[in-house]
Amino acid sequence: RWQKVLYERQPFPDNYVDQRFLEELRKNVHARQYRYQAVVFQSGAVVQQLCSVCVFVLTWWYMDAGVLSPQGLFGAALVSSLLGYVLFDAVDGGAGRWESGRTRWADLKSTLVFTAFTYGFSPVLKTLTESISTDTIYAMSALMLLGHLIFFDYGANAAIVSSTLSLNMAIFASVCLASRLPRSLHAFVMVTFAMQIFALWPMLQKKLKARTPRCYVGVTVLFALAALAGLATVSSVGAVLFASLLLAISCLCPYCLIRLQLLKDNIHGPWDEAEIKEDLSRFLM
Repeated sequence: RWQKVLYERQPFPDNYVDQRFLEELRKNVHARQYRYQAVVFQSGAVVQQLCSVCVFVLTWWYMDAGVLSPQGLFGAALVSSLLGYVLFDAVDGGAGRWESGRTRWADLKSTLVFTAFTYGFSPVLKTLTESISTDTIYAMSALMLLGHLIFFDYGANAAIVSSTLSLNMAIFASVCLASRLPRSLHAFVMVTFAMQIFALWPMLQKKLKARTPRCYVGVTVLFALAALAGLATVSSVGAVLFASLLLAISCLCPYCLIRLQLLKDNIHGPWDEAEIKEDLSRFLM
């Protein structure tokens, strides 16, 4: 009788297996079963970040065209930041702040230091890229914003995720675009707004997603509608294309994922590589 061993001579070829070999065949052992509503909910993070980039570019375009004043943008950003700050603590009743041990006075000092530092260096930011052509600045900004979207932490445990790199690329793009604005005050307000929408806004969204899912869905929908409305004032074709992109990401892609899961055929059996499950830490002493 054939035995599945290599240390004994048997009257069978090396590649011989009997009928019992396939009895241990298992398919899709570790396959995950996704629900459409859950996948659509998780895609909200991608929609949020796409809308953030869209709102940032639209804001820069309005300031460059003279439609939006830096004072108006700074006032609106300040009011929205205060409301978001209050909401950030109200969502979990201050439990997160208590666990981190960070006080409101520390937050205020950090905000004042960042604002003063950015305002002091705004003339440098304004003249930082004078020797670079405008087309190159636009290409660099588009590349950096694309990299920001690629490396952003959407909640997936992957090697490509890097929140620090994603934020740095977004700030770099904001500095490049701010250097093409008319005055130093415009550059200061633009960089400050970039920090709010690329650093503070995702933090609030993550807490809303974890604590109040329904509120998170509502905020995502309203934010997407606001981005589409702003884009429609610049280009109706661009608004239609952007809306199609958001619908494809939030509705079509989850459906394709669910359908493709049914076609998965991953087999497991006695041919798999052996896994050592014993604790071997004693050999490292």
